[in-house]
Amino acid sequence: MTVRAGRPGRLVFAGEAIVDVLMRVPGLPERGGDLLATSAEVAVGGGFNVMAAAARQGLPVLYAGGHGTGPWGDLVRAALAAEAIGLLRPPNPSRDTGFDVALVEPDAERTFVTSLGAESVGDPGSWDAVPAEPGDAVYVSGYGLVAPVSGPVLASWAAALPPGTLLFFDPGPLVGEIPAEALDPVLARCDWLSCNAREAELLSGVSDPKEAARHLLHRTARAQVLVRAGRAGCFLAQTAAAAPVQIPAPTVDAIDTTGAGDAHSGVFLAALADGLEVADAARRANAAAALAVTRPGPATSPTRAELDAWLAGR
Repeated sequence: MTVRAGRPGRLVFAGEAIVDVLMRVPGLPERGGDLLATSAEVAVGGGFNVMAAAARQGLPVLYAGGHGTGPWGDLVRAALAAEAIGLLRPPNPSRDTGFDVALVEPDAERTFVTSLGAESVGDPGSWDAVPAEPGDAVYVSGYGLVAPVSGPVLASWAAALPPGTLLFFDPGPLVGEIPAEALDPVLARCDWLSCNAREAELLSGVSDPKEAARHLLHRTARAQVLVRAGRAGCFLAQTAAAAPVQIPAPTVDAIDTTGAGDAHSGVFLAALADGLEVADAARRANAAAALAVTRPGPATSPTRAELDAWLAGR
């Protein structure tokens, strides 16, 4: 019988904090074409969104990923410090932090192109000193597994986490490109698998998010599954003996969906840490993601007080 990790007391983030170059565009350009953005900004994003979402709900967070020496790394460190998120590693003296270009369309959909940097930590043994212990939640992203050198190193470390450590895995939009030797050990060890409907289809071969959630239970040895479905909320699958349950989301007018899934994950983990039952934690995560998409930018997850007040007023 599988023993699942319980209520986490800290989030050890083994993902990647990078910089988002956000450009709001009237549509995606044609191949070989060009267009003018209606607005643009530079903000810290990637895994920072998850960490900020959890920290704003009161969950202690430690960033275990890499960060570089240069302007992008400076931005990341400043953003982490502003959220009282601890740093595990010193800056990498030979590389800067990576970045992405995010194109946000008028319907709030976003499209990314990412350049990886110092946040990808791949030297042999580079994860061995990370203080992940029983009682911690550890977050691993598919972005960290897709790189050919660093991915297998991170996967081996995550697969060997001690019992009682909650492993939360979000495969991300590059799930179809993660090598099996990195993906399979993490799927076999994770306690939670959380992904959006597109990613769930790529993993399961099933387009319906509810059915995909059920199929994904069988891709793992022990995990419970969350499939995020945007306006439809999320689908929660906990055991093969019970049908997945839909947890509805509040209805809002979205203006920017960048970071919505990250807000969902961070608030979900913080809600588990608060002792909420799983369905209630998913409901709170849905609300946080809904509130986040009404705000422009990547790291728009609310504070605990903001989320409580918003829910009380609905």
